[in-house]
Amino acid sequence: MQICEVEDMKLIISIVQDEDSTRLLNKLMESGFYATRLATTGGFLKSGNTTLMIGVEDERVSSAMSVIEHVCKSRKQMTATVTSGTGTAGGGFSPHPVEVTVGGATVFVLDVEQFHKM
Repeated sequence: MQICEVEDMKLIISIVQDEDSTRLLNKLMESGFYATRLATTGGFLKSGNTTLMIGVEDERVSSAMSVIEHVCKSRKQMTATVTSGTGTAGGGFSPHPVEVTVGGATVFVLDVEQFHKM
């Protein structure tokens, strides 16, 4: 096992919509970044997301962030929310269309103290 002490390294955790993940991963690799892809699920829309973990040197963080920003654009999408049908026959539930913003990326940049290569 190799333990590497690092001073100038960050871990970027980027949560993106599944629709953007393959294109983002390809652009990151074209730019010389390596990432680990994790399948995740969003809480609000309960839809598929992808979480990418990207280890980068401090001086390359802004470059990686630029790639993420360029690929992961937010957009509007219609989704149905279920509301209680107090005014409906039988008191059932009725779907109600709502426009929501999806896409983009949620990004965390963390300091890395050390990493282990096994």
